[in-house]
Amino acid sequence: MDDAATLLEIEAIKQLKAQYCRYLDTKDWAAWRGIFADNFVSDTSQAGGKVIRGADDFVAFTHKSLGDRPTAHQVHAPEIEVTSATSARGIWALEDVVRLAPGVNLRGYGHYHETYEKSDGQWRIASSKLTRLREDIFNVFFSVYVSDRIKKAVGRAARRLVR
Repeated sequence: MDDAATLLEIEAIKQLKAQYCRYLDTKDWAAWRGIFADNFVSDTSQAGGKVIRGADDFVAFTHKSLGDRPTAHQVHAPEIEVTSATSARGIWALEDVVRLAPGVNLRGYGHYHETYEKSDGQWRIASSKLTRLREDIFNVFFSVYVSDRIKKAVGRAARRLVR
């Protein structure tokens, strides 16, 4: 593949990731499902989540988790490598905001580590691993950094309450 063709493929992957953010934030679940390969794997375990296999299961989980809560996802500084005519990988810097409850928001910073596959002339996301650098809980009056130690302590306390 020559340089011009490679740049066109990289641009197509950038457009795909832009759609990821827009469809997720506008809650267009059907369109969002269309950007993933059927065998998509999501790994958010390093960010406190879990591994989900299958695009349908991932979209259903995300839809149920977020419902109609406002979100804002922004990705920046893509590092994309086309590895063949039908495969690529990339890393994106991420900043996202999720409304957890009225007046309570989460702002996160991290990276998406992804693989892409091209079939039927379309790039789709084949896998995505989310890593977090920082999460802040905030409203108009305060902002609190949520460290890994605090997240683990809250998780342990919540598990004890459920028992």
